[in-house]
Amino acid sequence: MQTYRIARAAQLLGVSDDTVRRWIEQGLLPVTDAVPAEIPGDAVAARAVALAEEAKKAGDVLSSARNRFVGIVTRVQVDGLMAQIDIQSGPHRVVSLISSEAVRELRLEVGSLATASVKATQVVVEVPKG
Repeated sequence: MQTYRIARAAQLLGVSDDTVRRWIEQGLLPVTDAVPAEIPGDAVAARAVALAEEAKKAGDVLSSARNRFVGIVTRVQVDGLMAQIDIQSGPHRVVSLISSEAVRELRLEVGSLATASVKATQVVVEVPKG
């Protein structure tokens, strides 16, 4: 069974170490008997799914896209007809190229709450070595 130390679990969940420790104290995340404490991988996965469900509620929109990243706009670069928007969603940076008109209509600016919806025909899955 894969386990994660608190710092790694926090990184995977996009939260601080202190948040993970609070979740452990609140019984939201179990730990093994290991020292230092380790969290079972399936518990980290379940918590990640729960966080994603909470984020879906924050988006409050129906869509066929299943990969939704709720986050904060960190960059808006408008150049003629097109614009680049960067959204930071937890540990994930999502970059989108959209029309300048869409930027204006959506009133996107640094600090705006936004959701990036991704629908792709190909997804690459990788795992770290060792």
